[in-house]
Amino acid sequence: MDNTYKSIIEALIFSSDEPISENEIIRAIKGIDGEDIEITGSEILSVVDDLNNKYEQNGNSFKIKKIANGFIFATTEISAKYVGFLSSEKSKRRLSQAALETLAIIAYKQPITKPELEQIRGVNSDYILNTLLEKNLITITGRAETIGRPLLYGTTTEFLKYFGLYNLSDLPKPREIEEIMKDEDFIEQKNKIMMNLVEETLEQELDKPEENNDETE
Repeated sequence: MDNTYKSIIEALIFSSDEPISENEIIRAIKGIDGEDIEITGSEILSVVDDLNNKYEQNGNSFKIKKIANGFIFATTEISAKYVGFLSSEKSKRRLSQAALETLAIIAYKQPITKPELEQIRGVNSDYILNTLLEKNLITITGRAETIGRPLLYGTTTEFLKYFGLYNLSDLPKPREIEEIMKDEDFIEQKNKIMMNLVEETLEQELDKPEENNDETE
């Protein structure tokens, strides 16, 4: 493949607000230079690897990440800590513990019905499912071939982007989850999140107007 296309692939990924797939890159190149241009998905992957190696050697704070079956520019793990500290976006999009638990079950058991989900969780999941549907993290994938034909739920591309996954095969294995739970950095981040939640709750309580209990004479 012509070296010129390395810069073109880099530019296409850089200019995209959403993860751009191999097929979209190929379509863009052939749309300008003609269908006779020979370029494959494996060649694009090779270009991405070369670019990431160059960024790493140069000490850049960014790289090309494979997310949701596509490519997008993202900060490196080290830089992300500082960017995340200043960004309030995560707090706005934060999911509750119940939502994360429900999402994890759906991710690993999909497609799954609401009765199956509630049997695992042991509680009603109507509100949580509606919340996840509104956030486009899950979707209805069909109906089960059982009595009543209940709806089936599965994760979406937005779910992959939210958690920085290329596809579902990138989900951590149970053993990996156990190791993550024991990691000191994870425990520290978890404690920070819990403290932020406590602070937000206190601020909300303080912002509430005080009730006037004085009796009128």
